[in-house]
Amino acid sequence: MTFQADLFKSKTVVVTGGTQGIGAGIAQQFSALGARVIAAGLSRTDMPGIEVVELDVADSASVGALYERLDALDVLVNCAGMIRRGDEHDIETFERVIAVNLNGTMRMCAAARPLLAKAKGSIVNTASMLTFFGGGLVPAYSASKGGVAQLTKSLAIAYATDGIRVNAVAPGWIATPLTQALQDDDGRSQAILERTPMKRWGLPEDVARVTAFLASPAASFMTGAIVPVDGGYLVA
Repeated sequence: MTFQADLFKSKTVVVTGGTQGIGAGIAQQFSALGARVIAAGLSRTDMPGIEVVELDVADSASVGALYERLDALDVLVNCAGMIRRGDEHDIETFERVIAVNLNGTMRMCAAARPLLAKAKGSIVNTASMLTFFGGGLVPAYSASKGGVAQLTKSLAIAYATDGIRVNAVAPGWIATPLTQALQDDDGRSQAILERTPMKRWGLPEDVARVTAFLASPAASFMTGAIVPVDGGYLVA
C-alpha cells in the first residue's frame, strides 16, 4: 500500500508499546507519513525523528504524566502488551496481563478522549488472533485480547458522539522479538507457516500499514471494526 507522503502532516500520534516490535513499526510508519510521533514504552531507545517517553499503561500516574505534556492529539494507537506463555494460570500473573493489555488500553483511551474529541481523531487498538479463539497456555492474554475487541466495539459507540472513531487491528504471527523463540523452533514455525495461506511470517510493517489506513480519512466511515492482519491464518 502506498500513502501520500504527508498524510499525517501536522498530526500528533501516540503509540504505546511503540519502542519495540509491532509498536515500533507503527511509530515509524506514522513518522514517515509526516506525523509528530510519541513512542511510549517501558524502556527508552533511540528512534530517529520520534519522541520516546517512558510509560507504564498499568499505572494511572504514568499515563497522566504523558497526557500532561500534550496539548493536542489526533491518533492514539494502543500497542502496549505482554504475554507469559505457561505462567498465566497463576492468578497474579493473570491479573498483571489483564492490567496491562486490557485495563491499560481502557486507561489510555479514557485519558485521550478529551484531546481526541477536539481533533475529531481516532483510536486504533491492538487485538490478536487470540481475540477469536482460545490459547491453553495463555488464558490471560486470550481473555485480554477478547476484551480488547469488545472494548473497541463499545468505545466506538460511546465515543462516536465526540467524533472519535475506534477500531482495532488483530495481528497474526508477526516476526518480532516476542515471537523469536517460535521463529527459531523449526517444528513450530513450520506448523504456523503450513496453516498460513500466505506461507510467511508477517512483518511489523504489515500491521503498521493497516493501522495507518484505519487512522486515515480513507477509513472515515469505519468504527468498531476488528481487522485481522494474519496472512489468512484465521480462515485456514
